[in-house]
Amino acid sequence: MNDLTDTRSAALPAGHPLLDGRTADAPLVRALRGDRPERTPVWFMRQAGRSLPEYRELRAGIPMLAACLDSATASEITLQPVRRHGVDAAVFFSDIVVPLLLAGVDVELVAGRGPVFADPVRTAADVARCRREHPVERLRESFGPVADAVAASVAELGGTPLIGFAGAPFTLAAYLVEGGPSKDHLRARSLMHSDPEAWSELLAWVAELSGAFLEAQVRAGASAVQLFDSWAGSLSAVDYRERVAPASRATLAPVRDLVPVIHFAVGSGHLLEEIASVGRDTDTDTDTAVTVGVDWRTPLDEASRRLGDAVPLQGNLDPAYLDAPAPVLEAHLDDVLRRGLRAPAHVLNLGHGVPPTADPTVLTRIVELAHAR
Repeated sequence: MNDLTDTRSAALPAGHPLLDGRTADAPLVRALRGDRPERTPVWFMRQAGRSLPEYRELRAGIPMLAACLDSATASEITLQPVRRHGVDAAVFFSDIVVPLLLAGVDVELVAGRGPVFADPVRTAADVARCRREHPVERLRESFGPVADAVAASVAELGGTPLIGFAGAPFTLAAYLVEGGPSKDHLRARSLMHSDPEAWSELLAWVAELSGAFLEAQVRAGASAVQLFDSWAGSLSAVDYRERVAPASRATLAPVRDLVPVIHFAVGSGHLLEEIASVGRDTDTDTDTAVTVGVDWRTPLDEASRRLGDAVPLQGNLDPAYLDAPAPVLEAHLDDVLRRGLRAPAHVLNLGHGVPPTADPTVLTRIVELAHAR
């Protein structure tokens, strides 16, 4: 029995894939623990979705959030890229705003724009209202479709791990304050400094929701989780460290001792050390290993050097190469794999999500090439 099973068996439910042997030694799980498996594991952010014709066929006429909350649909979409590409992990099909939606927040995904909130959260009174009207208990009461979709996916995946995911507190807070997508998140960053107490309360609330969402996925069978921060790159290192990292740490608290964790933030090359530090429990002054996702802007060997060659890394193929001639893409792939050798372990991924225009056959070829290297 491996160390993960020994130390976490009391907390994970009986029959969890990490306990019954299905995924405990999977290449992805080994790499996320810092153990380099015989082949480099591969998965793609946003692999469950827009680039696949079978996804578009299934989603025809079904709104995004409705698809996320229909357990059969969400499970089928989760499984599609594993069948097609032969990736080493599935990622649960959902959206970062689903916890807010399940807690009763009025949010709509507008085509071509993204999440739009009917009532932006911009004052201390707004934050207090959200905490009062949309508590985590309401979210937990609505977990049924999520847990069912995860369980159905895990039952089909066998030895292939499922990655659960959630949006990081800063990204969710930025959407809530702005009322929708923003280029610079100025309103959110202004609230951070103009009313730090309200900002702290807002992040604590969304961290509680995202953390509960992660825990629900893990208890239903996810073997790893990823915390995804779309907008952290807009922050300075000081602001991230003092105003955001504690909330991200709180989000991971319910699962950090249960399953391996990946932490990815877009445009965060200047924050790598801060991103990695989210694995530190400040109450006990102990570290829990967190795999750091690296976008395409920072070479993996440079990222590893900055992190003391002590942190598993994920990434970081540039999505722009997906349309390049095959020899150019393969040279880029080899370069990424070579640089990833400096880290204790490496999970191959894109440096951001799969674009909707990606050719699925190219993604399949990347998996085949990586496994053959």
